[in-house]
Amino acid sequence: MIRHIVFFTVPDRAKLDEVRSGLSILTAIPHARLLEIGMNVKTDQLGTDVDIIVYGEFDDEAALAAYKAHPNYQRSIERVRPLREMRIAADYETDVAVRAPF
Repeated sequence: MIRHIVFFTVPDRAKLDEVRSGLSILTAIPHARLLEIGMNVKTDQLGTDVDIIVYGEFDDEAALAAYKAHPNYQRSIERVRPLREMRIAADYETDVAVRAPF
C-alpha cells in the first residue's frame, strides 16, 4: 500500500474554505482506497504552519499514478495553486499498519 500525504499553507485565511473546496475535488477520483481532506487543528506546540492536509491510501504505485492522471487532479491543482503558498508531499510504501500497544 502507498500512503500519500500532502501539506498546504494558505497565507490568506479568508481563502481557507476555497482551498479546501478545491482539494475536495480529489475525493471524486476513484483510484484511492481512502482519501481525506482535513484542516490542521494546530495543537502541536512546535509546529502549526500547515493549514490543510490531504491524506490518501492507494493499493500500489499504479493506483497512485492513475489518481494523478485523472482530470479531477488537474482541476484541483488549477483551483488551489494560486491560493496556496507551501505544498509538501510525501509518499511511502507500507505492508501493514502497526499500532502502539497503549
